[in-house]
Amino acid sequence: MVEGDSAQRRSSRGARSAVIVAILAVAIAGVLYAKGRGSALQNARASASAADTSEKTEATDSATASAVPTPVTPAPATAPLPRLVDLGADKCVPCKMMAPILEELKKEYAGKLEVQFIDVWKNPDAGKAYQLEVIPTQIFFDAAGKERFRHEGFLAKEDILAKWKELGVDLGAAAPSEPAFSRWEPVKPDDRSKDKICYLCDKDVDPRTRAIMKTPAGDVNFCSPHCYLITYASLTDDKKSHDNASVTNWASDTLLPASSAIYLYGVNADGYPLIKAFSDENSAKTEQQASGGNLLTWAKLEEKEMANRCGFCDRPVYPEDASIVRVEGMQTWGCCVMCALGVAARTGKDIEVEAKDALTGEKIRVTTSGGHVAELEPKTAVAWAGAKKDAEGKTASTGCFKQAFFVNDVNLKKWVDEHPSATGQQVTMEKALASKMSLTPQQISKACKIGECVPK
Repeated sequence: MVEGDSAQRRSSRGARSAVIVAILAVAIAGVLYAKGRGSALQNARASASAADTSEKTEATDSATASAVPTPVTPAPATAPLPRLVDLGADKCVPCKMMAPILEELKKEYAGKLEVQFIDVWKNPDAGKAYQLEVIPTQIFFDAAGKERFRHEGFLAKEDILAKWKELGVDLGAAAPSEPAFSRWEPVKPDDRSKDKICYLCDKDVDPRTRAIMKTPAGDVNFCSPHCYLITYASLTDDKKSHDNASVTNWASDTLLPASSAIYLYGVNADGYPLIKAFSDENSAKTEQQASGGNLLTWAKLEEKEMANRCGFCDRPVYPEDASIVRVEGMQTWGCCVMCALGVAARTGKDIEVEAKDALTGEKIRVTTSGGHVAELEPKTAVAWAGAKKDAEGKTASTGCFKQAFFVNDVNLKKWVDEHPSATGQQVTMEKALASKMSLTPQQISKACKIGECVPK
């Protein structure tokens, strides 16, 4: 029994071992199959990826090949440019004066000159890198990056261009810019008769306040004794006299010798001086009781009218319609906006001009420094330079009363539209100032004198 049981147990263990071996064989075969199938899938994916990559590579190579320039069409190369570095700060007055110049250079010489501004107050390390001592400072670098010149302080645009030329750097011509607005032919001729136009200010002549100056060329009409006296002050003839001047009797519309009339000096509804002439004191007093004012002789009237003078051309002005000019704490006047800027040229000092928009009356402030515009409020403000062209194309001013400032070019064009006989051109404040700063002392002495401009 023992031997038989032992044999049975051995037989059972052998059968179980055979089953286990068989199961293991099947499992191993399954693993090998799965592994082989996975490898096949991976190989297939790899082949597909390789094929896709190959196609993309071929496409890229094809595109690259088509983009490769041939000897006939060489690839454009960006050559290094000369460089102007301006080191300053946005709060420094001379630095702010440089800002519009840098912008103009960027636009006009794009592709020819690199222009860079560095605010050293915001980036102090930048100033140290350039060994900066004063702001603003302009540093000129050639195309190789070598410093060729440096300048401390404000530097005008024309001086910058002249320095590049001196350094042998040819920047070529500036890119053409849009021409400023101009009109050299009146849209509509002034059809008013000559005796109805004030020779000086171009306003309509009120028959009751008319003043007349007799000349060899005929009578010259003025809207008031004020405009006559301005013109008289502009005459350079040593023999000039009031004997040729007449004024209109307010009471009878007849002419009187200017020097013998009695004047009632008052103001109109706008606060502007109103001068009425009378043949006798009684007539003047009768009008005085009705309208107020002060009685003046011709001598007193002339003294009063001559009291306030333009700081540039020395013409008499009414503060009510003049521009304010401040010079080192002192105040003077500009009989027109251009003459106001001219005070900087006559005095050689920095000035501040306060003027009004000729269309809206809005305030415009111009501050100069070293003969250039340092600050402009508002920054969009522009000027109208009233002028005429002769047969040869030369221009001449049309007189002080034809010059104007505006807060922007839109207002300027509206004003020109409202004055169909006006001729001239739009200019920047810097250009308007530059035209005055370029005058010689001799030219300044002749400013606004009769014959130096072309009034109507």
